[in-house]
Amino acid sequence: MTAEPIAFRTTLEVSYAQALERVIGALKDEGFGVLTSVDVKKTMKDRMNAEFRAYTIIGACNPALSQRAFHENLEAGLVLPCNVIVYDKDGRTEVAIADPIVMMSTLNDPALDPVAREAKAKLERVMASLS
Repeated sequence: MTAEPIAFRTTLEVSYAQALERVIGALKDEGFGVLTSVDVKKTMKDRMNAEFRAYTIIGACNPALSQRAFHENLEAGLVLPCNVIVYDKDGRTEVAIADPIVMMSTLNDPALDPVAREAKAKLERVMASLS
């Protein structure tokens, strides 16, 4: 797993379909459900007749953490759900998860810090379980 300013990521030596299944399972193990799942390849093909690699954007939600965030600041909905991307890259699969601390920091509300830290810890465990 590598860290970036906005996300943490890993490369999996499994197929895109296998990686997507593993990511969703790991999210569930940490209490996250999938609110949205956007098949970018299909969307590009359907809407623009354009070819694109296998690429999915997952909107993951942990209801208990979301409830705490909304209780502190209703604007938290601007940076939730937690975004996860899974995409094919040269026969391997890349997985990246937006860092909740970075995302929530855009709201400049210290009351959200504990929620963001807990979300990050859970999402780091998701990443660790994939490796």
